Amino acid sequence: MVLLFTALALFQTATAQKGKITGKLLGDGDLPLENATLSLTKASDSIPLKFAVSSKSGDFIFDQIVNGNYRVRVSAMGYSERNSNVIEITDAEHTVELGIMKLAVSADKTQLQAVTVTAKRPLFEVKPDKTVVNVDAAVTNVGATALEVLEKSPGITIDRDGNISLKGRAGVMVMIDGKPSYLSGTELTNLLQSMTANQIDQIELMTNPPAKYDAAGNAGAINIRTKKSKQRGFNGNVNLGYGQGQYYKTTNSLALNYRNDKFSAFMNYSMNSNPGYGTLNIDRTYFDNTGNVTGYVQQPTNMIYQPFSNTLKVGMDYAITKKTTIGITGNGFINKGEFNGNSIGYPKDVNGIWDTAVHTISQNNNHWTNGSVNVSFRHQIDKDRELTADVDYLQYVSDNTQSFKNTSITLDNDNAGITELMGLLPSVINIYSVKTDYTHTFKDGLKMDAGLKSSLVNTNSEANYFNLEGEYWIIDYDKTNHFIYEENINAVYLNMQKKMGKFNAQAGLRYEHTNYKGNQLGNPQKEDSLFTRNYGSLFPTAYITYEADSSNTFSINAGRRINRPAYQMLNPFMFFINQYTYQEGNPFLLPEFTWNVELDHTFKNWLTTTLGYAYTDQRFSQVFRTQGEVTILTFGNIGTRQNISLSVNAQVIPTKWWSANVQLTGAHSAVNGTWMDQQIDTKAYNGQVNINNQFKFKKGWSAELSGFYNSKSIDGQFAIQPFGQVAAGVSKNVLNDKGSVRLNVRDIFFTQIIDGEISYQNVLEHFRQSRDSRVMNISFTYRFGKTFKDNARRKNGGSATEEQQRVGVN
Repeated sequence: MVLLFTALALFQTATAQKGKITGKLLGDGDLPLENATLSLTKASDSIPLKFAVSSKSGDFIFDQIVNGNYRVRVSAMGYSERNSNVIEITDAEHTVELGIMKLAVSADKTQLQAVTVTAKRPLFEVKPDKTVVNVDAAVTNVGATALEVLEKSPGITIDRDGNISLKGRAGVMVMIDGKPSYLSGTELTNLLQSMTANQIDQIELMTNPPAKYDAAGNAGAINIRTKKSKQRGFNGNVNLGYGQGQYYKTTNSLALNYRNDKFSAFMNYSMNSNPGYGTLNIDRTYFDNTGNVTGYVQQPTNMIYQPFSNTLKVGMDYAITKKTTIGITGNGFINKGEFNGNSIGYPKDVNGIWDTAVHTISQNNNHWTNGSVNVSFRHQIDKDRELTADVDYLQYVSDNTQSFKNTSITLDNDNAGITELMGLLPSVINIYSVKTDYTHTFKDGLKMDAGLKSSLVNTNSEANYFNLEGEYWIIDYDKTNHFIYEENINAVYLNMQKKMGKFNAQAGLRYEHTNYKGNQLGNPQKEDSLFTRNYGSLFPTAYITYEADSSNTFSINAGRRINRPAYQMLNPFMFFINQYTYQEGNPFLLPEFTWNVELDHTFKNWLTTTLGYAYTDQRFSQVFRTQGEVTILTFGNIGTRQNISLSVNAQVIPTKWWSANVQLTGAHSAVNGTWMDQQIDTKAYNGQVNINNQFKFKKGWSAELSGFYNSKSIDGQFAIQPFGQVAAGVSKNVLNDKGSVRLNVRDIFFTQIIDGEISYQNVLEHFRQSRDSRVMNISFTYRFGKTFKDNARRKNGGSATEEQQRVGVN
């Protein structure tokens, strides 16, 4: 609060006069040039101080400029770059009108070259409210999945189960094109592994999104923006890629776009085949109440996976009038995967001697499909008011078949017995969502956003298990269950924003009411289990940005967020994983709430320092308990968590051909609570280093050398040892810059291995996990079509909210 009061006091005393530079851009045929990029630099160097984009009429403005000598640099697709003469801002002349700046058509201009401009964007852009990752700017992203791109992004860590953390904190809402993915856990991991980097334009990392976004995600939100051309005319690109690790991999895609004055349409298709292997070695040590060892279990597991996915996204916008636009977008994917495992469990006595081991051969065949449709409406009431609406329907269908063959083996290598288990696990999830948003900009510059949203989720999941007895499969009622879940969330929000001199202030309030009902259907050996819950919560947000001068910008933001359990976390029945490991849900699991506060300082647009604090109540996480030699994974509210983080991001340009981005993040976390009468009181420091070097050479050559390192981390019952990776790549433009060839190697030294420990009750478990992460990729991209001046349109944001984020189908 002291920081907030200080900022408000500074706001009251800010009265200094600042300069302003205005002008107008004209392009080919003396037509106004829209969406050109302008940067303001000091006359003595080329480091950008401010950025601007020209309006539909070609106008641009830079304001809040301190006295000094400057230049304005202009770049636009298909035009030669232009720099203004030196501009002097003084007390006597603090407003400079540049007049008309006309850009010349590039001498080697072709309509195709305009599509390649995105490659010139920096890899990372640090903004007051988010960090933006421009995926195509990194050569080593070729052939990578969306999950692999995320895990080397600043502040992101991914654990052994694919759970995502941002700046040391779990509970992140993952969105795609502004619409939450509606998935969590294994299913979210599968989706991100099926998406390829060449489908993605940008990744936005937001630690404290404003009130217009759903309040879900304690650590904030990650928005994955897929590629979609904004250029009028017809254009497209095709990408062919091949990778080789222990197994081959291939990623291929086709994108087509068409746009004219009233109509636009697009189609993106991708095919991804990513076979690989995984190893998981688990060693459990059992103790009595006095700390003496009572036994061991060793369980090495080798896995081979063969996922194959097809993804299709199509959409169109149509301008009914100059003020009214409707749009429809359809998206779908088909994922098929085989996951086969070979595991041996060795129960040992206190002397480390085993008598009978269990050899398990498992086969998993998963067929997962998704279909979604979004209908959007936008009406520009007048220049100051806008009304939008979205209706979404999504369906996920999963058909998972499991088989386990357990063979007991003695020291004499005799088969002591064979048991076989089969599981049929169909699941259907239907999601309905509708929202409307209203924007009003008042004459004094005050901007107001308000909206309503409602969503309904229905899930129907079955787990049918059968034991082989003789020649017949007999149903296993101990493991068989049927879970039906329904959830409704209704929300309303109001957000206000205004720029006042050197200050930009924003405040919002969101209210969400949640009610859900879960029904675990019984069977002849199990009773029904019905549970319901209703609750409402307020989620305030506030932001203040202060531009002290052209070199220093300060900002502070604060907000409250919620993290709801994934649907299957609430399912009270057990799911079979292997002979020694089961998983069960917890119907009494409560949502966790977090207060986030961040203070930022940006120096000359190249150095950003962020200090953050977060307090989480009713924190839930995966927890473990024992039942004999069997470990049961479940979920529980264990208490509170406090997190303090400090991150520094530096974007430096040592030479004209070398640019680098360095992100350093350090955090201290403290978890306090109990689980199964076990006191959980952990305090730990952890850090992350992310370094990316980009090299630009002559004749279309470029290269990259990048890497990240995560230090040891402790969170609740988990302790993870350090890990990281190094990647390198090279790129060459070909075919008159219409195509590009890229070659890279990821995890060169094979250091991305997860090694850690879990402590629960009287058990200490050590695990070591690796996968097919060292991969060499080569890709070819070709761009084609005809583009020309663009008319801006609204992107379909969709009404989908965080419900999709929490599907968590097993």
